[in-house]
Amino acid sequence: MILAMDTSTYVLGVAVGDDQTVRAEWTTHEKTNHSLRLMPGIDLVLKSVGLKPKQLSKIAVTTGPGSYTGVRIGVSTAKAMASSLNVPLVEVSTLETLASNGKYREGLVCSFIDARRGQVYAGVYEVKDEALTVYKEERLLLLEDLLQELKNEERSVLFLSLDVDLHRETLTHELGEHAIFGANGDNRTKPSEVLRIASQKEAATNVDAVVPRYLQLAEAEKNIKKESSS
Repeated sequence: MILAMDTSTYVLGVAVGDDQTVRAEWTTHEKTNHSLRLMPGIDLVLKSVGLKPKQLSKIAVTTGPGSYTGVRIGVSTAKAMASSLNVPLVEVSTLETLASNGKYREGLVCSFIDARRGQVYAGVYEVKDEALTVYKEERLLLLEDLLQELKNEERSVLFLSLDVDLHRETLTHELGEHAIFGANGDNRTKPSEVLRIASQKEAATNVDAVVPRYLQLAEAEKNIKKESSS
């Protein structure tokens, strides 16, 4: 059995199952401290299907990008459990997990997380036969730069994000009819998708080396930091 967890946004989720079946899934949208809810959530999910931690064969966790504090909590918890249970740990991208909600629609999918100051964490994927491949690597960049790149594609793009309503007007203005939006339920990461992706990925070779993925600062942010320090 695989235990999958996601704490990378304000939505917290836990799932347990294998490569064939999701045995249990729990999600909460409350914007409170993940450190207070993650372990009780794990306990709830395991007890709901009569599993004990020692029966787990693998741990999976989203390693970002996302909330600095949230990602750290998830990664730290997953590493501690994997080490204490002596089971493999699988790292899963938050943006890939989010984009996988659009795997039933052929074409481009852009998953993103607002990073403030005009920036977003974003990845662009191409879907074919319900399989995702990376079309543009995950990056931290200015939203306007991302949209310019997507405009140049001259293709429809499905946008998925918890923050989509913050930028819906801009996305529509820049891409027009090429901007496609998913259902509300598709705009959050789902622990069942973390589980599914993890069942198809190799585990980390060194649990201690697993760290949050915050991505590199965009050039604009670097310039702002330089100006503030000069």
